[in-house]
Amino acid sequence: MSLHLLLTGASRGIGRAIGARLEREAGVRLVGQATAASGDLIAADFASPGAAPALWAEALDRLDGRIDIVINNAGVFEAAPIDLADGDWAAAWARTLQINLVAAAELCRLAVRHWQDRGSGGRIINVASRAAHRGDSADHWHYAASKAGLLGMTKSIARAYAADGIWAFAVCPGFTMTDAVGDTLSGPGGQRLLADIPLGRAALPDEVAEAVRFLALDAPPSMTGAVIDINGASYVR
Repeated sequence: MSLHLLLTGASRGIGRAIGARLEREAGVRLVGQATAASGDLIAADFASPGAAPALWAEALDRLDGRIDIVINNAGVFEAAPIDLADGDWAAAWARTLQINLVAAAELCRLAVRHWQDRGSGGRIINVASRAAHRGDSADHWHYAASKAGLLGMTKSIARAYAADGIWAFAVCPGFTMTDAVGDTLSGPGGQRLLADIPLGRAALPDEVAEAVRFLALDAPPSMTGAVIDINGASYVR
């Protein structure tokens, strides 16, 4: 029987690499999401309330009423300096939490209920960040908080539903060589950032994708609740 996957944030960077890696696997049917319409990807702007449930409904329709694996990769990394006007600072927090955490939570909830109704079990993989463990810059409290929340949610799902065959995992990339990160590392301060990575380079999107593929398809049940770090030893636990 084929495996049906829903992948968010599939249009670029890590998400595009995850989609390409999984689509090479025999028996995998994948539906992806992007903020704006792009090819076969479903357009869903997670900044808008209701976007995640609408995405779920359309993905379920495309996948003949069954989703087996959900990969929450969509996210934003936007600055919110503390000297912003109060309303602007609060709005930046609300936007980041809505996209990075609340939308993912909505999809996880719908997936868990779907699997409970079917009695089938399933897998969730949440793409968090090194920032969930070690924090981020002075302008990105909200980003680190959203990713830490994603880890807490992943572990809660793993503990609550393991006996039902519903397993949850997370990956925590550090700097990953996407277009945006490449620009950052080649700009002022790039060498300082690289010096903080003992491996001497940023992670590659394909490396993150391989870890996600393993969790989605091969990780044993006893790994539920696991968090895999992919950061070149820039943060070790």
